[in-house]
Amino acid sequence: MEKTKIYQVDAFTDKLFAGNPAAVCLFDKWPEDKVMQNIAAENNLAETAFVIFENDQYHIRWFTPTVEVDLCGHATLAAGYIIIQHLKKVQKTIVFQSRYRGRLSVTNDNEMLWLDFPTDTLKTCHLENEIMKGTGFMPVETLKGKNDVMAIFQHEDIIKAIKPDFKTISALDARGLIVTAPGNKVDFVSRFFAPQSGINEDPVTGSAHTSLTPYWSAKMGKEKLSAQQLSQRGGKLQCINKGTRTLIGGNATLYLEGDIYIH
Repeated sequence: MEKTKIYQVDAFTDKLFAGNPAAVCLFDKWPEDKVMQNIAAENNLAETAFVIFENDQYHIRWFTPTVEVDLCGHATLAAGYIIIQHLKKVQKTIVFQSRYRGRLSVTNDNEMLWLDFPTDTLKTCHLENEIMKGTGFMPVETLKGKNDVMAIFQHEDIIKAIKPDFKTISALDARGLIVTAPGNKVDFVSRFFAPQSGINEDPVTGSAHTSLTPYWSAKMGKEKLSAQQLSQRGGKLQCINKGTRTLIGGNATLYLEGDIYIH
């Protein structure tokens, strides 16, 4: 029987029972993919991050309850938080190597944790009718990034009012759908739906902000932006457009610590 540590962290929040919960599992070496997928399904959270330390560096992978994903922001934030705060590593910055997106990092800056992720590249697409069917509202613009479709709407009230048709959204050729608009009290707001990845609505999606940040930075003509994800749990983020890189800032809070027993 193998025993390994597991942590559950609420990411992009400074209080429990808000933000996006993620599990973080620490292994000495990679388990079989089937084992990681089973653990993620058992956890039944939007994402579980798996981390190993090999050849003097951290490596990270992420699984939803149904699939492995290329990139996950909140679970990376959670993993960095655990390594810095609970494993008591003295580094200010934790660097992760990922399979599909290369170098990622989490920096601790006076209790604010900053993700450093590659910026997404967006191209105009014409999915207005599909988005209308999937959300009940006609977007003013639709774009496609590396993983996701992004739909722009006129104002925050539309984002709040969306009652998604998950069957229609799941048919999109994408990891998920980002819906976004200018915010009333922040620069922009968003929601994220990914039924095709096993997550109907993600509470707070760090990786989606690699698409949101360059778009709203260009629209608003500024580098630093405040953001809010309008899920039921909700989450607040700070975003900085650094050209080819996007910095995404937020807090994290530990919910539980335990052990997994693998027979």
